[in-house]
Amino acid sequence: MNIARRTLLTALPATLLMTRIAQGQVAHRLTILHVNDIHSRHEPVDNRALTCKPGARPDCYGGTARLATALFAERDAARAAGREVMLLDAGDQFQGSLYYTAWHGEVELAVMHAFGTEAMAVGNHEFDNGPEVLARFVDRARFPVLTANVDCSAEPSLAGKLRPSILLERAGLKIGIVGLTTGQTATTSSPGPNVKFLEAQPALAREAEALRAQGADFVIALSHLGVAQDHAIAGQVPGVSVIIGGHSHTVLSDSEAEAQGPAHALVRGPNGASVIVQAGCFARYLGRLDLDLDEHGQILAVAGDTRHVGLDLAEHPGVAAIIAGYSVQLDAVRRRVVGHAETALDITTCRIAECPLGNFVADALLAAMPGADVAITNAGGLRTGLPAGDITIGDVLSMLPFGNTTATVQVTGADLQATLANGLSRAGVGGFPQVAGMRISWSPLAAPMERLRQVQIRQKDGSFAPLDPQRLYTVVTNNFMRTGGDGYTVLRDRGQNAYDTGPGVDEVVEAAITKASPLAPALEGRIAPE
Repeated sequence: MNIARRTLLTALPATLLMTRIAQGQVAHRLTILHVNDIHSRHEPVDNRALTCKPGARPDCYGGTARLATALFAERDAARAAGREVMLLDAGDQFQGSLYYTAWHGEVELAVMHAFGTEAMAVGNHEFDNGPEVLARFVDRARFPVLTANVDCSAEPSLAGKLRPSILLERAGLKIGIVGLTTGQTATTSSPGPNVKFLEAQPALAREAEALRAQGADFVIALSHLGVAQDHAIAGQVPGVSVIIGGHSHTVLSDSEAEAQGPAHALVRGPNGASVIVQAGCFARYLGRLDLDLDEHGQILAVAGDTRHVGLDLAEHPGVAAIIAGYSVQLDAVRRRVVGHAETALDITTCRIAECPLGNFVADALLAAMPGADVAITNAGGLRTGLPAGDITIGDVLSMLPFGNTTATVQVTGADLQATLANGLSRAGVGGFPQVAGMRISWSPLAAPMERLRQVQIRQKDGSFAPLDPQRLYTVVTNNFMRTGGDGYTVLRDRGQNAYDTGPGVDEVVEAAITKASPLAPALEGRIAPE
């Protein structure tokens, strides 16, 4: 990958790049700059989403200070070409680094204000620390936070604070923007019992009609549903011309090697056509969509692209100063005590057998996803043990240094059995499994793929029943394993309804340590030799 050649374009005249999709006289020229799923990644990260130093890896790029430089350059270029410009965020600013862990949205909000964000959709991770944390963020935001398909009327901290839509005006063009939030939030985050999630398409239709009644010429869905859902609703709702997407971390681009689709797909349906865009994740990309519109708000031509934010870009001084101010405080955060252990917990046996620390981490993952049946984590993900006495955030990060996120996936019992067989075949190395919600018997001396003997799944009443090969089980793991790491390709290739961007594993374990202190996990016969 040649980073030096893959720089953000700002100089090409947008009119030379326009793709005409309808005939008519251009009355409005609009540029939408868009971001999504930044996940508190204020420093550059690599393709594994790990923080990296510039020059350390060829795939290291991004960071919000460089994103700001790219954003302001694109904004200036668009305005110089006579275009109106707006900046929209499709959600999931929360969760992913210590900047969020320590300040719960404060850093993200300061950066978004520096960017000049004009509207944001609510992502699922905005609920990760409960509705009260989101409410505080919304109270301090100088831009509207939108969702049309989340009913917060029974939640005291959020009632009346999240708006379903807004109507903005740009040079005589009235633009309606509707926020949408994935229904997965109910089970992948912590919205609490009072927040209700509604079907997205009817909510979008209702708000689009209301905006049109208010005189909107043009309606945008600011969607945190994922690219598959965006395609499902495109062209289904009259008057919704653009879908600015998030949630699935999809790079839609005509120029990026990692692109999973074109920069702006035009999807036609029974009630019109919608242009779909999405800009990856982790502050690594900036999306630009140029639209030429007629006097009635109909799209005549489209242009623009999603491009990576290269390290060849200078950091924006103002945003860099914001990040630096918080960064110097993180040493104190790392020293913060989060729990206590009666005795030291080591990892010396975790790659060959069930180990107490492995049990604890697997239990923490399973408890974090109430809808999951079982949890599996790889022994190699535990890099150190935990000390006796006080446990700090720094200790947790030393134990779990990879920045992995919790991931869920559904597999049949037969595929779960194949997954476990893979793990047991890796005795002695990092892929050996530590589990929760099940009991396994195995033969350590058998041929690698023949070691698994029996699997029993814990039932709701606490009893255990044999694994059902036909049943669909929900597995919680980490994103490294879910995407095939350590040979767990069954989770990648045969899993259903995969979701890889739950809370950070370190965050989940930290909360579990605090809740369980004084910590004293034990062996329970979860992985028992024959």
